Amino acid sequence: MNTIQLLPLAGNVGPAVRALGWEWAVEEACENYVAREAVLLPEAEADALLAAADTLYDMMVRAIPDAVPDDLLQLLAIPPNLWAAVRHSWNDDRHWHLYGRFDLASTPEGPKLIEFNADTATSIPETAVVQWASLVAADQDDEDRQANGLFEGLEAQLSHWQSLNSDLDSTLLLVYLPGSAEDEANCAVIAEAARAAGFGRVHVCPVDAMQVAVAGEERGVWAETAPGEWVRFGFVFKLVPWEILAEEEPELTADLSQLLQSRDVIIANPAYSLLFQSKGLLAWLWQVYPHHPLLLEASLEDLTGRYVRKPLLGREGQNVTEIEAGQLRHEQPGDFSHQPQVRQRWAELPRDAQNRQYQAGVFWAGEACAISFRRETGVITNLSEFVPHILG
Repeated sequence: MNTIQLLPLAGNVGPAVRALGWEWAVEEACENYVAREAVLLPEAEADALLAAADTLYDMMVRAIPDAVPDDLLQLLAIPPNLWAAVRHSWNDDRHWHLYGRFDLASTPEGPKLIEFNADTATSIPETAVVQWASLVAADQDDEDRQANGLFEGLEAQLSHWQSLNSDLDSTLLLVYLPGSAEDEANCAVIAEAARAAGFGRVHVCPVDAMQVAVAGEERGVWAETAPGEWVRFGFVFKLVPWEILAEEEPELTADLSQLLQSRDVIIANPAYSLLFQSKGLLAWLWQVYPHHPLLLEASLEDLTGRYVRKPLLGREGQNVTEIEAGQLRHEQPGDFSHQPQVRQRWAELPRDAQNRQYQAGVFWAGEACAISFRRETGVITNLSEFVPHILG
């Protein structure tokens, strides 16, 4: 796909979302943030994107040695206070990776991996609900017209996660960073999928409302589900990045690491998802699978020609730097410039008639299950416009 074709979408997304029976809050900015048009996505292109995500996930799993050696953890910039949890979760299949989102570039040579948001990928409400509602609002809601099985994928993954850990209480606590309506909405969709998957009790709250104890009869993870009613949870889903916990809450990180190793609690996404989350994995994959057609050249050293430089554990497009022939062309502001950085060969994203660039997001939940797009005139970030798609 070199030139993006668009179809206008009439109708108001907000009422369509509510008409679908979803009572979680759609942010007020949603109707402006979601485009009033859709990418016309050829079915062959959709199939190629989904197949690429499945292949890439298998490649990542095969690229990580069972022992997870120290030098690999260092190369990926995994915080040392998470090494034990990473290794433990990697070698115990009950620690189940629920979902992630591949960011892919559609190039004339086929899809290419930009990065994998493996730990705390967002845009779940937009992908699972809002882009479908945009078709409903436009009277285009034939279920075969969109590659969008994200909710069903999450439900299946949560059900499997529960069955793998049937010795634990069927109680799920979902926590997010305080003050983030976006993160709360993402947790709300996962909570709805968990109820559909058969969890007995499901509760969503900010992470600072979670209580953790490692001694005595109160050992475990707790939350107040109603005034004066405290519940101990067997399962925890955290929309809080592992590396932020490790850096900002080392005591909490140590307690959670101890509890997950003693099976007082199971946590998703598991600590090993940080292996995939680190952009250092891009360089590791290029070493393991040199010149693979789904990969862009990547290294921890400078490349020649045109490339981008990215912090290994950066987020939201911050500190992404574009370099050509040794000269700085553009740098996004951000808070991650102190981190080790990976270099990745530049990939030209497809554009529309207004010269906006499009990046495909492919959700993986046990298998590749949903596609969406972000567009921007410059670097794609978490604030870039969300664009639904229609298969054509």
